[in-house]
Amino acid sequence: MNPKLSLAIGILCISFSPILVKLADASPIVSAFYRMLLAWLVLAPYCLVKVRLKLPVNDLLLALLGGVVFAADIAVWNMSLIITSATISTLVANLAPVWVGLMSYMFFKRKSGPLFWAGTFIAIIGMVVLVGFTNLLHLQINLGLVLALGASVLYAFYIMITKGILQRVNTLTFMFWSMLASCLFLLAICGWQHDNLLHYPPATWYYFIAMGLVCQLIGWITINYAIMHLAATKVAITLLTQTVIACFLAIFLLNEKLELNEIAGSVIVLAGIAVTFLKGKSFSK
Repeated sequence: MNPKLSLAIGILCISFSPILVKLADASPIVSAFYRMLLAWLVLAPYCLVKVRLKLPVNDLLLALLGGVVFAADIAVWNMSLIITSATISTLVANLAPVWVGLMSYMFFKRKSGPLFWAGTFIAIIGMVVLVGFTNLLHLQINLGLVLALGASVLYAFYIMITKGILQRVNTLTFMFWSMLASCLFLLAICGWQHDNLLHYPPATWYYFIAMGLVCQLIGWITINYAIMHLAATKVAITLLTQTVIACFLAIFLLNEKLELNEIAGSVIVLAGIAVTFLKGKSFSK
């Protein structure tokens, strides 16, 4: 497939994720569990027959750890989606590149260029506009926004953990092990919370299937394929269109409306994130 077409398909697929979570009307953790489980059940037979699954112990542990962190990211993001709008939650969850740059500087002393810091400053201004200066001053911040921020930090950790292994390991091998870890981790949380795993109406099961096959399996296979053939920086910038697509989907499918400060703040945050990508050294996925 043409890598650009593959990327477009992948972005469209993952853009439906926040919409499906809201429509499913199920526990956010259960939605995350079925997203990972159904994708893994379809992928596993092919991997068992066609893909070399054996990995060095260190790489296997990294893949499993990456799966747990990714599962936590999806679970926290889903919790955010239940509380706040799909547009705002998706936007804030896309702040991961900013955290990656900051973590790289703090933990590994990797210097980022001036454009990265300029973009980070712009994104922070956008967040202040989005939340509202008065609300921020009085710490009246929406819980959904806080959870989305948490999800973005978790995704940044996921990127830091896995970007090395993805350069050494076949994509499907990595997905097999990481998604298996995600499933087991989320199943354990569902069991601990005594969540309902089986008794849902047919419509909810359709949404679960769409999350697993469309958002997780098709979405991330096509995006990973594009990353293999296109510059990582260009892919990362293009992935920001997920927020725009999710916004339009939320308006038409969920009847969501945004306030003027939310629209202005969203545009500023997107611009800031885009600026951090202008030099590929600051972030690569």
